[in-house]
Amino acid sequence: MQIDYAFIRDATNVELEQIVALYKAGGWWRENPEAWATLPALIKGSLCFLVARQGDRLVGMGRVISDGVSDGYIQDVVVLEELRGRGIGAELVQRLGRRCRERGLVWVALVAEPGTRPFYERLGFSLLGAGYEPMFYGKRPE
Repeated sequence: MQIDYAFIRDATNVELEQIVALYKAGGWWRENPEAWATLPALIKGSLCFLVARQGDRLVGMGRVISDGVSDGYIQDVVVLEELRGRGIGAELVQRLGRRCRERGLVWVALVAEPGTRPFYERLGFSLLGAGYEPMFYGKRPE
């Protein structure tokens, strides 16, 4: 199984459909015309957007949101379910982390989905410590 990794700024229509499939695989997609319309800006507006390909098929993705100077937040890391456990997600996270460090970002963080903490700890992440709590502004979207 050959997996290729590439940072993208723009996506073709076929890639956009596959990115939506990845968001659905992560349980993060709410189908509506606005979501489709904003997807290209989401990709372009990310500090970096990384995809994993097997041939012409996108099988994983992840991105970093950041001002590009101080802090970076890894988001939306997902691999198609049938290919999980093969190191693709780890490679995505490590490449995103390296890209942040290469840019000089000193604060690289993420909010782990329930049950994924051991995965991220194996990659060098740790809890922020006592007193830090992830918080959400306003009503959380369903």
